[in-house]
Amino acid sequence: MFFGSDDKPVSIVEAVNELPESGVTIYALKALDFVVPGEWNNPTDFDTLMREVTGEDDDDFLQEIKEKAIELYNDDTQGYQTAIKIFKMVDTADTALGAAAMADKLADSFSMLSFMKDLTPKADTVQSIDLAIKITAELLAFTKINGIPGDSFGDFVAALGNYAGESKMRMAGIVAFDGVLPLGPDFAELVMDKLQSISVDTIEDNSVFKKVSSYIPGNAVTEKLDFIKQSFSHTKGWMSNFQAENNINSEKIIASLSEYISLADTKLDYVAAFLDASTNYFEHTGTQTVASRLIERAVNEV
Repeated sequence: MFFGSDDKPVSIVEAVNELPESGVTIYALKALDFVVPGEWNNPTDFDTLMREVTGEDDDDFLQEIKEKAIELYNDDTQGYQTAIKIFKMVDTADTALGAAAMADKLADSFSMLSFMKDLTPKADTVQSIDLAIKITAELLAFTKINGIPGDSFGDFVAALGNYAGESKMRMAGIVAFDGVLPLGPDFAELVMDKLQSISVDTIEDNSVFKKVSSYIPGNAVTEKLDFIKQSFSHTKGWMSNFQAENNINSEKIIASLSEYISLADTKLDYVAAFLDASTNYFEHTGTQTVASRLIERAVNEV
């Protein structure tokens, strides 16, 4: 069973029900509604999510679905718990800033000003590695949820075209917050170039890599780095098309964010650092994705 930050067991029902309804993560995701208009409504109640996913309103049938979903999640031979662990690990939010943000989750607005002294924009190489690892993590979580081999690059890229709801919103976050804002409009090519010249020592020293390396296929670090390169190489074309089709650019992102968050500085790398330090959109939407896929499977097995 998955364990929360306080090391207490967390069921899939608790994991969904404990998601926040407000806060910086939610504001930031709402700002991306122009990318996925109306597709994400931030489900934070497992029972409500069941009704939305299944379209059912029979309480007895819904209870059977719930029990089956819990059973599937608690089965260690399935990949659902691992998928949530991967989503959680890859979020790089600083603990202290994240906690402060959560404490303010019920506020009507949120300001970047109080965090300015703590913000340090990442170097392009570090940002590129973090982005590539997020893509790798998305691939690994997808394969865990679907019970297929970890190197199913083709299946993953094909599935991206069918992403919707919280999954599509998560990819919008990767492209907007981890790509366009910190690295510019040509981020996909820039990241690929950085990956081609990166050293084993550099990837070994990366804090996100240290968290998730045990889940990345390969024995040696060179093999894991090659897997990250392959993951990004297979996905960068989809990301560039997604960016172009949805007109995701820094001006639109900043303008939309400003409707929800008081940005003390609009230097793009500082805004990216602020979002990195104060949001956990990967874990948040990842939990919702795992729950939705569990419900979809459970309804077919009861």
